[in-house]
Amino acid sequence: MKIFFKIIYYLFIACVAIIALFLIISIFPITGNFKVMVVQSGSMEPAIHTGSVVIVKPLSASSGQAADYKIGDIITFGPNTKTKAPTTHRINEVKNSNGVFTYITKGDANNAPDTKEIRKNEIIGKVLFSVPYVGYAVDAAKKPLGFAAIIILPAAIIIYDEAQKIWAEAKRMRKKKEESNTLN
Repeated sequence: MKIFFKIIYYLFIACVAIIALFLIISIFPITGNFKVMVVQSGSMEPAIHTGSVVIVKPLSASSGQAADYKIGDIITFGPNTKTKAPTTHRINEVKNSNGVFTYITKGDANNAPDTKEIRKNEIIGKVLFSVPYVGYAVDAAKKPLGFAAIIILPAAIIIYDEAQKIWAEAKRMRKKKEESNTLN
């Protein structure tokens, strides 16, 4: 049972650390920085599940090549505000009108392509990979109760683990002292 608890403990700490690392990295306003976003709909299933976290990498402005986004790429685009989340869909068609590229996207689970054409300046970035269901933890961490749980729960586990070690060491020292008293 103790080994099982340790495995769960280390897995939990590793998950919290990874989530925290990605959130910290995505917060810094560095041009071309990775973005961590939570998928809130099932329009890209089965490729990307609802509640997944997608890691999005914006293309550098210096490259200036429209060829960076091509048919089949999964991109995240649109406004990213408190009231409106960006969309993550696959590029279905690329149009070139006098050097101005627009993209027609489609969710894998959708029957038809999106009606709005996406301009390159509306694209947040290309999806590098997704991690299923981690988005639920990220969303929970953004709320006060979830944030408290992410701080309090690991702290409680660490305190419990350390208290067990202290208790075991105290018992060992007490037993050693009793043995030395009986020998004298």
